[in-house]
Amino acid sequence: MSSNTNSNEPSKLTGQFHSAKGTVVEAIGNTTGATSWTQSGQQEHAAGEAEVKAAQAKGYVEGTSDRIEGKYDSVVGAVTGDKTQQASGYVANLSLLLPPDFRFTRPL
Repeated sequence: MSSNTNSNEPSKLTGQFHSAKGTVVEAIGNTTGATSWTQSGQQEHAAGEAEVKAAQAKGYVEGTSDRIEGKYDSVVGAVTGDKTQQASGYVANLSLLLPPDFRFTRPL
């Protein structure tokens, strides 16, 4: 999993943290009757859920862009006869289907 170095960008991890924290704060508010805690928890939970959805949408857009770039490389490589560019496009498309920590290795 990559870390989010820009705090202005949405993050699934940060969103899930705030969603869970908001749920806990809301529960404490409900238990103690502190309406300010209940409202604060609800707001933080909603903000966390919104951040998760924004991060998912951002990932979808980035993935689509990467797929288009990979397809472009494979088609241009095939048309021009550039096997390296063609293979690069195929690998780019294939790598989008694999888990992020997968490493290509040669068979023994």
